[in-house]
Amino acid sequence: MKTYKLIIADDHKMFLDGVMSILAHKDNYEVILTANNGKNVAKYIDINAKDGIDLVITDVNMPEYNGIELNKHIKQNHPKIKTLVVSMLHDATTVQTLTKDNVDGYIPKNAEKDELLTAIETILNGDKYFAQAIKDVYLKGMFSNEQSLEDSLSKREKEVLTLIAKEFTTQEIADELFLSKHTIESYRKNLISKLDVRNLAGLTKYAIKFGLLD
Repeated sequence: MKTYKLIIADDHKMFLDGVMSILAHKDNYEVILTANNGKNVAKYIDINAKDGIDLVITDVNMPEYNGIELNKHIKQNHPKIKTLVVSMLHDATTVQTLTKDNVDGYIPKNAEKDELLTAIETILNGDKYFAQAIKDVYLKGMFSNEQSLEDSLSKREKEVLTLIAKEFTTQEIADELFLSKHTIESYRKNLISKLDVRNLAGLTKYAIKFGLLD
């Protein structure tokens, strides 16, 4: 049976002790380090990267390198090491940032013991694990971001976006809106910048998301 090497980072000793007691009943998990800040964990991993560390369990709020910074450091420098965030902090910005930085899992601190073990097992088997509460926050945040983006567009920008998505040429859009071809080009460039996409296909996806083609 393979033994997995785990690191736990949290500045609350009670939580550290609780996780340690849960894992003590599992013969295939070996906790090789506990730390009360992310900096010590990052330093340890950098020095002992060849020791086959499998998973880092971390809180978000910690002194000297929080969980977001620690996850980013691990993913940029030691991408084979998995990361699981266990935290009471799960606002949309935190969840989205960690997801963007390729965190492997995220569960609330008040999750049941069984969910913690399920998350660890799932991640070590190569899959991601996000508690339902975290998924809900993420989706709500994504919807809110898209709504803010849509609200940031002017009526004219929405008209241009709609016609782009309907595959009108630049000249056809100019004729339709009684504007110059140059003006339409400016709108197109601004839309690509504002919506942070690379091409017309990206613009079309947003037109669909915003319901402009309904």
